[in-house]
Amino acid sequence: MKVAEPPQYAHQIKILLVGDGGVGKTAFKDILSNRQFEEKYVATVGVKVQPLVFRTNRGLIKFNLWDTAGQEKFGCLRDGIYDNADCGVIMFDVQSRITFKNTPNWHRDITRVCEGIPIVLVGNKSDVRDRSVRRSDVMALLKKRGMEYSEISVKSNLNCEEPLLFLARKVLKDDKLCFVHKDR
Repeated sequence: MKVAEPPQYAHQIKILLVGDGGVGKTAFKDILSNRQFEEKYVATVGVKVQPLVFRTNRGLIKFNLWDTAGQEKFGCLRDGIYDNADCGVIMFDVQSRITFKNTPNWHRDITRVCEGIPIVLVGNKSDVRDRSVRRSDVMALLKKRGMEYSEISVKSNLNCEEPLLFLARKVLKDDKLCFVHKDR
């Protein structure tokens, strides 16, 4: 009997996924790994690593998505988790000004440990009508911090792959990289 060989990845990328509790980080991870959207909130304890494999025009890419706890009581774990990250996603809830106001703290934490890595600011719940975070405030923060921005809706699975594609292009220094087919 022939044993199946493990897939060969052209690249592996470590992505940090940070933000306040309840903004949708775990739901984002679950949607990207072809799981159903879960309405019930269960706080992440510590960190959970989710491998995500994408077929691209440059071969298979394996993203190791590090879903971190958003609660401050787990903050002491962060430096070790952040170590050797290739890129990061900072997520906030467009309905919650406090989660947006805390994004500079998350940015500072990441850049203190991982200087110079590409980071995408992600506004979740873009499908809602009653936004609390103004786009002008987001644009001002982006200009100040030098991040890219993406709005997604995890619940509607709207634009969820966009931040990963941007980060893969930056990490691999290939603006023509594209996702061909997901192998998850």
